[in-house]
Amino acid sequence: MITSSYKPVAGRYLISEPFMADANFQRTVVLLVEHGEQGSLGFVLNRKLKVQIGEVVEDLGPINAPVFMGGPVEQNSLHYVHRLGDQINGSREVYDGLYWGGNFEELSRLIQMGIVKNDDILFFIGYSGWSPGQLEEELERKSWIIAPENPDFIFRETHKELWRDILKSMGDKFQIISNYPQDPRLN
Repeated sequence: MITSSYKPVAGRYLISEPFMADANFQRTVVLLVEHGEQGSLGFVLNRKLKVQIGEVVEDLGPINAPVFMGGPVEQNSLHYVHRLGDQINGSREVYDGLYWGGNFEELSRLIQMGIVKNDDILFFIGYSGWSPGQLEEELERKSWIIAPENPDFIFRETHKELWRDILKSMGDKFQIISNYPQDPRLN
């Protein structure tokens, strides 16, 4: 399988290899928000659920932001990435203009005030996590392709073709991969 020369850092994307057997990650794009000695954490960007945030959190206010299945870990937890920066205390900057988490009561207040727009935030149920060294082992097995930071792929209208679109954006050798069938036996 083809690999990229990018290293895993916060803000980059993990693109699953075309024939990944793990159903949790088949044809997924994971936004890494943390990577270091303690391990790695990210959110699947292309597994949109059929609910809006108002159906998950009652009385949140006038927002209909989508909710995604962030990964198989702690699926009883809610996470979010946003463009609100220091308007929410405790937000962690992933890269310039992109933030993760922060004080939920402050977020709720900003939503109630109409300051937060649907395209300012993405919500995730659960997350994708790797223990120290685990992601590196998966990268050595070529389970993932790392794509560079690009905010255009996060807050977009649809995430359905995200896996393919990011691969195509990376050049010719990755564009070929983007056209692989999910099941090569059916080709």
